[in-house]
Amino acid sequence: MARPTTQPELLERMAAEYERLRMEIEAVESGRLEAPGACNEWSVKDLLAHLNAWHEMFLGWEVEGRAGRKPEMPAPGFGWGDTPALNAAIWERTRDDSWEDVAARLDDSYRRVRSVIESYEDPALFEKRRFAWTGSTSVGSYAVSATSSHYDWARKLIRKFRMGS
Repeated sequence: MARPTTQPELLERMAAEYERLRMEIEAVESGRLEAPGACNEWSVKDLLAHLNAWHEMFLGWEVEGRAGRKPEMPAPGFGWGDTPALNAAIWERTRDDSWEDVAARLDDSYRRVRSVIESYEDPALFEKRRFAWTGSTSVGSYAVSATSSHYDWARKLIRKFRMGS
């Protein structure tokens, strides 16, 4: 499936992939939601905490960018080549959080990311180099990576875990 290239496409894909993710989660036995193995040592809960953290990073980048500043991307102290270390740090920081807290935070950050995306009009959302903070890419490209593409990735891992593979 082609990546979204307009705001309506992104909003539609985002909603559809989030719903597919939620349906996959609902199919997991409740006793297994916090069991390791969905992605190496990560549980389904850990995958959701990961998605939430990337939502929060996107939201932070956008706020900084909108204010005319260059955000530290992907996170302070981490470059793009450090993504595995960043993801490990996210896991360390969130692994003891409760299922209820993680699920609520993800739903909340999903709504906030959606609201930010809705605030952009085409072509601004997907125009490369439109904003200094996005460098050679676009706000929309970062949003796709933090939302619909990420949901699809997590959903496939959860399905594989659920099916016992």
